[in-house]
Amino acid sequence: MALNNTYDARLLAQETTVGAGLQLLVLALLGTAIGMGPAGWLTGLAFALATWAVLTRALRRSRPRSFGPANRVTLGRAILVGGVTALVADSFESSPPVSLLVGLTAVALILDGVDGKVARRTGTSTALGARFDMEVDAFLILVLSVYVSMSLGPWVLLIGTMRYAFVVAARVLPWLNAALPHSMARKTVAALQGIVLLVAGAGIMPLEGNAAAVLLALASLVWSFGRDITWLYRHRHPVEERAQAQERAQETERAQKTERVLEQERVLEQEQQVRDGVRELVEA
Repeated sequence: MALNNTYDARLLAQETTVGAGLQLLVLALLGTAIGMGPAGWLTGLAFALATWAVLTRALRRSRPRSFGPANRVTLGRAILVGGVTALVADSFESSPPVSLLVGLTAVALILDGVDGKVARRTGTSTALGARFDMEVDAFLILVLSVYVSMSLGPWVLLIGTMRYAFVVAARVLPWLNAALPHSMARKTVAALQGIVLLVAGAGIMPLEGNAAAVLLALASLVWSFGRDITWLYRHRHPVEERAQAQERAQETERAQKTERVLEQERVLEQEQQVRDGVRELVEA
């Protein structure tokens, strides 16, 4: 039995396994209700497998004491997002029931404000939980942008792909990885994307109204990213200095290891020479 406040991989594996099982149950219910085609099934199963694998790996690396109630809420949101993903993939073959798509999306968006509050009230806020929450949000926006782009055009995909483009850019420009200051405007803009895409996907406004609303949401997102990138650029020097210091430390460590290996080889060579000399004296 695991002790309190200790890492237990089995308990965490049970959490992720239950989540994967619930995801399969949701897919089965959707498939039974709407007769989901192969595209929806395969996409939903791929999402379930990817979520299970990535989350399991992250838990093994961070080794939290417990999964936590907030992460359970986020996992529930991820299961709903998996259902939305399957419905959007199925929409390429046949029109999905809009009410079902909107219902799952609406619940997922509402729960977005719950997991953070649960984490703060229970004192279980972690870097893993924050990242998990952010990735679920980002993927939901990506899926919704794909769905809305089928009626408004491919330019809507800019909303869903902008965050992933930022992640790729951060691999090339390390200063983009620095922590940003708290901003209510950033949170508001992020929440706006999901709401606007949900309304546009529901089709409750004329096509021109949907296009105008989504365009406004995209403009606000570009502004938000532009403001954050500008702030990170202005404060990039400390980040670059830390990266350079870390690189120098790694180079020094590699050089020291090489020197130790060479020293060991010299010692072994000297010992071999001594043994050869003793052997020659004995034979003489």
